Amino acid sequence: MSWPHWIVVPVALPLVAGAALLLVERARPALAARLSLAATGAQLLVAIGLAAQAADGTVRAYLLGNWSAPFGIALALDRLSALMLVLTGVIALAALAYAVAGEARARVDRLGPHFHALFQFQLMGLAGAFLTADLFNLFVFFEVLLIASYGLLLHGAGAARLRAAIHYVSFNLTGSALFLIAVASLYGVAGTLNMADLAQRVAQLPPPAASLARSAGLLLLVVFCVKAALLPLYFWLPSTYGAAAAPVAALFAIMTKVGVYAVARVYTLVFGVDGGLAADLAQPWLPVLGMGTIALAAVGALAARDMRGLIGYLVIASAGTLLMALGLGSRDTVAAALFYLVNSTLVVAVLYLLADRIGAQRGEHGDLLAPGPFGPERNLLGAAYFLAAVAVCGLPPLAGFLGKSLLLAAARDTAYAAWVWAVVLASGLAIIISLVRAGSRVFWKPYLPPAPPTASATSSVQAMALGWLFAALLLNTVGASALARFTGAAAQQLLERRPYIDAVLGATPVPAAMPIRSIVGGKPAKDGP
Repeated sequence: MSWPHWIVVPVALPLVAGAALLLVERARPALAARLSLAATGAQLLVAIGLAAQAADGTVRAYLLGNWSAPFGIALALDRLSALMLVLTGVIALAALAYAVAGEARARVDRLGPHFHALFQFQLMGLAGAFLTADLFNLFVFFEVLLIASYGLLLHGAGAARLRAAIHYVSFNLTGSALFLIAVASLYGVAGTLNMADLAQRVAQLPPPAASLARSAGLLLLVVFCVKAALLPLYFWLPSTYGAAAAPVAALFAIMTKVGVYAVARVYTLVFGVDGGLAADLAQPWLPVLGMGTIALAAVGALAARDMRGLIGYLVIASAGTLLMALGLGSRDTVAAALFYLVNSTLVVAVLYLLADRIGAQRGEHGDLLAPGPFGPERNLLGAAYFLAAVAVCGLPPLAGFLGKSLLLAAARDTAYAAWVWAVVLASGLAIIISLVRAGSRVFWKPYLPPAPPTASATSSVQAMALGWLFAALLLNTVGASALARFTGAAAQQLLERRPYIDAVLGATPVPAAMPIRSIVGGKPAKDGP
């Protein structure tokens, strides 16, 4: 991994693959599926290699266009961005494998045009959002992944998806407009949008300009909370994710975490403790809003009538837990949040794929939380559901238990300790009850006839995709100590601004391989006129 350009590969690879897929997917759909799988597998391998690089604690910057920061476009790799790239790759590979499996007519990728191209462009937007060191380019990559997600959400058509897409697009277009206003305001007062440069300039702003920067920062917080589905901006999520095709919903599990990542990056680097008059901008809001989100998500889970709706509220509860922990602001709470993020994202992706298999086995009853007929895979899916429920509830012996334990232990030294313990434990109990109720209604209630005639069997590739995600969950448990050390180091690195600032602003352009400017028409350029 010594090649200096590896850091740009997670952005360039899906861009090239998506463009190529637009040319071949209609004429040769089988080739398109293989090419898409190969590109996604390569993306994961590159992400693992970058994570190995980032593990030494060095922040690496890459200057696109070879212009030094803050004038050019910069990418930056640290432990947090590397962790998010690996997590994206793991979920994307499972979701894509699931999408291309099954009978030809029932394959998700063939329910509509351009699935594989949109999937790759979504990966490009995700990778760019995790790697960019510039606020405007964060907006650009947000738009790339959102535009791709609009197409993926509508993939396969249907009235439910169209209704969900209208709400989803309207909500996110409003968020994008607010994002632009906030970015323009920050540029107006600071004269830069490079996050490293912005971190230094915002801290030095005089009171009038700092007030405008605070307003822009709060507006950005609203935008990121829309993406992360935080109270009161989460109502769009359950129906939207529930309407999407199962592999698309599984990929969307990581998309929600882009908002969480943006909050973690911007409100520690630019508006953190060293932000001058704009310091700690998010701290008064995130713990309270996070706890409120967790509480209402638990109520929503108890009231859910179908499996996908229940999972949607689990996504919201996860986002609330993460942002609450980030808002508490200590190194230990941030480390606990990052540990919890890995487990919660993986298990939500598992549950969306499981819900699809349950619906396929129950025919017309789908994933409704009510007794109904069940195909021959009842016992196997029931066991898989039980394991996923244990993981998402945070029960021992899986890693979710350690994530919540780390969070509760870290919260003891904060001003919100009693509230955090009460909300996390009470909501955890409510979620356990909702999952037990769902499992008992779907798997245990007797119903005749035992198997619907429309039951669809799980293909070997779909089983492998689910097994891949379950293996990742179990690996988190077995390697919990190593993951905890990595996330702890990532939290420490996130809270220390100076290495990131020095790496981005200190990156120097690479000398040209050929002296192009000295050659005019194939001859050396003359000195002087």
